[in-house]
This record gives sequence, structure tokens and C-alpha cells, in this order.
Amino acid sequence: MKQALLDKINVFLLKKGFTVKNLAASCFDILSRKSDQILLIKVLEDANSISKGHSEEMLNVAAYVNASPLIVTEKAGMKLEENIVYSRFDIYTLNIQTFVSCINSRFPFVKRTKAGLIASIDGNKLKQKREEGGMSLNSLSKKIGVTSRMIVKYENENSEITINKALKLYDVFGEYVFNEINVFRQKNEMQSKFENEVTKKYIELGFNATETKKTPFDVIARNEDELILTEIGDKVNPNTASLSKLLDADNLVIFNKKKPKNVPSMKRKEFLDFEKANELVKFLREF
Repeated sequence: MKQALLDKINVFLLKKGFTVKNLAASCFDILSRKSDQILLIKVLEDANSISKGHSEEMLNVAAYVNASPLIVTEKAGMKLEENIVYSRFDIYTLNIQTFVSCINSRFPFVKRTKAGLIASIDGNKLKQKREEGGMSLNSLSKKIGVTSRMIVKYENENSEITINKALKLYDVFGEYVFNEINVFRQKNEMQSKFENEVTKKYIELGFNATETKKTPFDVIARNEDELILTEIGDKVNPNTASLSKLLDADNLVIFNKKKPKNVPSMKRKEFLDFEKANELVKFLREF
């Protein structure tokens, strides 16, 4: 089931003009890019199978590469409904039909929370539509099943309402009065953390940097527009170079004994001897 879903997503993204890179044994299965839009996608048979550790790493990597992290699946215990946004560990979770709609800029306005299905009202649009239709507060309140005071609150705030009330409001004004859920707008802060001296050195040089366990690279570092994917060791993962190219990032290998070919590389001591970030960037640019 997962492979069939992967194939559908890959074919769809390629048809929409995205460049697509698939990965195995990673915190994300697909990295895709079209112009400045970058997607990190985890494809699962069941969204409940993702661990908190995997999701946290995926969110952090997405923050470093300015990507939108998404989970695409058909179920989370139960089958996911179309045009509803779910969430797993703060990652938007969608079925493939909803994902396709979002890529086509048709965003849903209903999300699943612990409290059930809810929608967010755009207060200004609600007031505009009500007044355009010559409808009084009292008249609308009776249609929705709330007090006039509650309608005033809806118009003055971006209130979240239950799906039952949302459907009644939808019957009167359509989807125009609801806030779309743009699943690509997720913004996450880069988290810097280190256990090894390479990551610590990046941070000393002024980079944000963190180690990864479920990606082809070992360390990801960013300093303004400079993004570096770093591997540590003598075995080079061929996926890192293609990821670097897709992300407009630099690729660095810190080797122990065997120096790789055709990749910027150095021994650990050479890396630790850098005193300024621009010295490292210069080395990478001159390779």
C-alpha cells in the first residue's frame, strides 16, 4: 500500500513540474521542489505509526531547508476523510485527495482536533457577506442556532466553530467566510543541538546546526543563505550529493582515512581549525 501511494504522489508531482527525490530509511520519503516551493513528505500506511523522534527530526530538517513538512496517508487508525486536515506531532497530515487539492491551490477549511472537527471563521468576510445580503444579526443567529451576541463575536474575531455550526454557515454563505488551511505555510524554528565536536564547531562559527539520525547526512548547518549538508566518516551516501543539488546546498565530507572523490572533503582536524565561517564557505566555493 505504501509503495502504491508513493508511486501516485511521485507521478502527480512530476506532472505538476516538481523535481522529485525519493529516499529510503529516512525521516522523510520524498523531497520535491518546484521553484522556491520545497516539500518534505512522509508517506505512511497509517499515520499513527510515526514516532515523535522521527517527526521532530523531520520538522527540524524542514526548518533548515525552508520546506513544508507533510504526512500523506490513507488512515490514522481510521480512514482519513477528504478535504479535512489532520495532524501528527505538529505535522499536517492529509490523504492523497486532499494533498492533490492543496497542490492545486484548493485548500480545506476543516481540521480534526481532539475536540472533533472544527473550522475557523474569517470575521471580516462573515460581516461583509451578511451585510451584503441585508441579513440582520438576529436572522443569521437563528439560521446558525446561536445568539446574536455570538454572531458579533464571530465577526470581531477569527473564531473556531464546530463542524455542525460550520455546515450551517456554509449553507448560507459558502466557503468564502472560512479561513483556508494552507498546509504549506508551516514555519518552524531551527533548533541547534549537538553531541559531536563537528556540530559544536559549526555553532561556534555562527551557524545554526544540528545532528540527524534518519537522513543521508549527519549534520545540517545554515548561516543565512549558506546551507551545508555534512557527512562524517569514510562511507559516503550517494543521496547526499543529489539532495544538496536539489536544495542549492553545499555538500561536505569529513573523512577519517579514505578521502572521497569529487566531493569537498577534509579531515576532522582541518575542519576544527577553521576560525571564521567565511573561511569554510570559501573552501566550499573553490572546490
